[in-house]
Amino acid sequence: MSRAETVPPPSVRAPGALWTLGLLRNELLTTLRRWRTLALLGVLAGVPVLVGVAVKMETRGGAQTGHGGGDGPAFIAQVTNNGLFLVFTALAATLPFFLPMAVGVIAGDAVAGEAGAGTLRYLLVAPAGRTRLLLTKYATTMAFCLLATLVVAVTALAVGALLFPLGDLTTISGTRIGFGEGLGRALLIALVVATSLTGIAALGLFVSTLTNSGIAAMATTVGLLITVQILDQIPQLHALQPYLFSHYWLSFADLMRAPVYWDDLVRNLELQALYAMVFGSAAWARFTTKDINA
Repeated sequence: MSRAETVPPPSVRAPGALWTLGLLRNELLTTLRRWRTLALLGVLAGVPVLVGVAVKMETRGGAQTGHGGGDGPAFIAQVTNNGLFLVFTALAATLPFFLPMAVGVIAGDAVAGEAGAGTLRYLLVAPAGRTRLLLTKYATTMAFCLLATLVVAVTALAVGALLFPLGDLTTISGTRIGFGEGLGRALLIALVVATSLTGIAALGLFVSTLTNSGIAAMATTVGLLITVQILDQIPQLHALQPYLFSHYWLSFADLMRAPVYWDDLVRNLELQALYAMVFGSAAWARFTTKDINA
């Protein structure tokens, strides 16, 4: 037997935790440095400014916004009395479309964008593995969900403090809570809103594994979002609507009740977990068996 035949092949070390964190850090920085991402965050930050300025101009002469079930996002009638309500109003205004659209763009581009740019093959040359890379892409998308929600909430809080008084606030149930507790509930609501986007994030990631075109994946994800929103408004589909990922999005308003109504909040979190599990598994099954030629 020759010496060449007795030499064992070099072992390949699996990437460690620090390497994985480095990959995640690189993905986060790459995503946040894109002009598209900055533009999306800029649009989201502009919504609370526009709402706050509009309410301020409407009430400039001492007029009050409508009460009860008036027009506009939830909580808008209370904004003039307490600027903290602008946080809840801005989240209610952006959650039905702007926030999930931004997440859909990021998720849809996660894998398809790399394939379209010709960089996906090079990412897989590194000892990442397809599963690790896909998990990193999803974690980056979830980090964007949180960042985008906080951008809306923090901007709304700053604009609300600038244009309107702050202080104790009245809950939907009519009880009074202190400003500190209200601020805590605003943070909790922001976290719930960010968690509510996990379903559309998983769906967008799955769509991203089906094509090599980032634009096609983004357009498809946003199109599915619009379709689901339309289906959720058709009364004849009431039996189907509780299973749509957007159906319980606005249940975060129940956190402003005393006591808090948990039923719809829990249903929303369970539904998002189900969508994340189903479409996350589908994305993994597709990506790990996909022929990478770009």
